[in-house]
Amino acid sequence: MLAVMSSAQAQNATYIANHKIIASVLSQRYGIPAPVILAVAAIESSGGKAPVAKVLNNHFGMCGKNNIVNHKGHKSRYKQYDNELESYLDFCGMISRKSFYSRLKDNENCRAWIKAMSHAGYSEVPAEWEAKVLGALSRIEYSMELAAQ
Repeated sequence: MLAVMSSAQAQNATYIANHKIIASVLSQRYGIPAPVILAVAAIESSGGKAPVAKVLNNHFGMCGKNNIVNHKGHKSRYKQYDNELESYLDFCGMISRKSFYSRLKDNENCRAWIKAMSHAGYSEVPAEWEAKVLGALSRIEYSMELAAQ
């Protein structure tokens, strides 16, 4: 079990390192903290390894249209993007239209963002999702603190 957790954490660390620049740019543009963007993406895409991320370029679990039919003839409910940047932009755009956005824009309290998203129905299992994202957020904030030293 510990080896699986370490592997998942290493996978997320690599994912975060590869996506922190785009998250920082979008953070400046939308006023959503970069660690929030990264934590949600890391959890929703399983560090970029989930089929929805690899096949549909969907890193946030966004629902919508796609052109993929699996080997059983079923279509996924998840939205397809041409590239992962489109997925990041769509996520930030969607968050910017939520009622809590104006209250939290440019607020660096990442936990407040995660809690607001959870209470707004971002996930079908809010308590579990919130716990997972807050765990990822803690690791991201810790690694950013180390990098800043």
